[in-house]
Amino acid sequence: MPGFAFGKWPSLAALATAEVLALALWFSATAVVPALQREVGLSAAQASAFTSAVQIGFVAGTLVSAVLGLADRLDPRAFFATSALVAAAANAGILFLDPTDGPVLVLRFLTGACMAGIYPVGMRLAATWAKGDLGFLVGLLVGALTLGSASPHLFNALGGIGWRFTIAATSASAVAAAVLVQLAAIGPNRTPAPRFSPGAALRAWTNPALRYANLGYLGHMWELYAMWAWVIVFLDASFRAVMAGAEAAYWAKMATFCTVGAGALGSLAGGLFADRWGRTTLAILALAVSGTCAVAVGFLFGGPPVALVAVCVVWGASVVADSAQFSASVAELSDRAYVGTMLTVQTCGGFLLTLLTIHLVPWLAAAVGWRYAFAVLAVGPVLGIVAMLRLRRSPAARRLAGGRG
Repeated sequence: MPGFAFGKWPSLAALATAEVLALALWFSATAVVPALQREVGLSAAQASAFTSAVQIGFVAGTLVSAVLGLADRLDPRAFFATSALVAAAANAGILFLDPTDGPVLVLRFLTGACMAGIYPVGMRLAATWAKGDLGFLVGLLVGALTLGSASPHLFNALGGIGWRFTIAATSASAVAAAVLVQLAAIGPNRTPAPRFSPGAALRAWTNPALRYANLGYLGHMWELYAMWAWVIVFLDASFRAVMAGAEAAYWAKMATFCTVGAGALGSLAGGLFADRWGRTTLAILALAVSGTCAVAVGFLFGGPPVALVAVCVVWGASVVADSAQFSASVAELSDRAYVGTMLTVQTCGGFLLTLLTIHLVPWLAAAVGWRYAFAVLAVGPVLGIVAMLRLRRSPAARRLAGGRG
């Protein structure tokens, strides 16, 4: 079914807006963790499970999608819309349950599984419009992911301390996304649907260049989601050391929105510069900055809020600036008929890894304090830089960013 907006930029604008609205579901429950900890005594383990259940669901969804080749074989708008509606219903179901009950985690798992029909599918749809600007277009979609991930924190701040407002608002936004994505037309680069090939997903690891791009992505993901999941708790605890409780809670929400939201600008800037400088160059630079911030931010814990937020915003911008370039690299290095599948495999592996660090950070915070808890995340950027250096030396790097590597 053709979309209603046939031009490139109207279609991409509709797609990016739909991504922002739908991906608000990802951190809808995580954003209200501080309120739930005070209202119902949510434990640190339960708080981690709110995010990790989504990650597990996403991994399960991407595995099914990759094996069946759904991202390349289905109409991306119908796949996106159906996923958004089911995820919205699952998220809204939390309103009718005790947040500490096990069924809430089932609903979070289902929400995550549906994200497999939204995030990688949106990148696949954006790639059909690429013409020398793939890094920017994928950066646009990653920026939408970032802004969508930040939006629950804004809803939470605007809605006051009541967590139900945030859950209801994010569900409503996903329903709007299902409608809006119908305005996004498919670009001229779409290839015919490939035949079912369950072994196609293995190419992501058997092809050396794709393997380096995916290893770089794993280093990036080691850091990203643990930072996004726990920065609000980190900031809330830090601000409470220097200001009153209610004031600290409000400013922690706003600072978290700014920190995560800064990634949207970082992603767009990263896409523009990567198309000009090269994907590996931009990725190495972003990984170096974000890894440094992961080590440095803890030393400002309990210190001046302005200085702490400044470092967090730099971290928020740099931690996601390279994300699109791993996806763009995979798209450029893959057989065009299987780009959607390769992107799905990449995100599956990355989000599987996040399960470790999402649970590792709060354990470290309890063991050694917030001053050192985030430092372990710097391991990922170091390993990611090594992978990108190897990809840069590979002959296949000539296929990246118009030969810029």
